[in-house]
Amino acid sequence: MKRDARAPRLARISSFLQIAIALQTATIFLQAISAGWLLTSSHGETMHSIGARVMYGASMLYLLAAIGAWKPGGGSPRPVWHATGFLLLASAQVILGVAHVPSVHLPLGVLMFGLSVLALVRRGTRPEPA
Repeated sequence: MKRDARAPRLARISSFLQIAIALQTATIFLQAISAGWLLTSSHGETMHSIGARVMYGASMLYLLAAIGAWKPGGGSPRPVWHATGFLLLASAQVILGVAHVPSVHLPLGVLMFGLSVLALVRRGTRPEPA
């Protein structure tokens, strides 16, 4: 009986986590676009810099959403570990970008996008809590 009362709340939390991952994935994709602008436009550097801040914020939101999904439901902490790892990758990405190390910055960006898409797909295929 108690489980049925918590189901709508857990479903909302799970949806919030999925939205946070989708936002993170979208911001990383937009960073790839702004990287192209960086090479072709005078406004590219500004757009890429702003996008980096938004992407980092989206990574923090992902971590907060993962904690929010884990704590009330008492489920697996695995999404928290994934989000923490992603925030660490985002931190490295920012440091490498500021240091102008494109030989690592670009492949890491591709890796982050792939991992974010994977997290989004895996989250979307999980059944809703009963």
